[in-house]
Amino acid sequence: MKVTVCIGSSCHIKGSRQVVEQLQELIAQHGLDEKVTLCGTFCLGNCQQGVCVTVDDAFHSVTPEGAAEFFANEILAKV
Repeated sequence: MKVTVCIGSSCHIKGSRQVVEQLQELIAQHGLDEKVTLCGTFCLGNCQQGVCVTVDDAFHSVTPEGAAEFFANEILAKV
């Protein structure tokens, strides 16, 4: 599974660093290092929608406060 988080300026202001840090921690806690690849990218084209994240090319808008729920629903449930 490939998870890509936008680290462009708009998403950075909205908390992309915190989202990345939380996802890194959750991936490690659940031992998913071999199954989940976490990547960064610049601008996914949906700047107005918060921190832009794709999971195998499916778009999601994630907040730092919602990162754990996003992980549970969109990553952990599908691995």
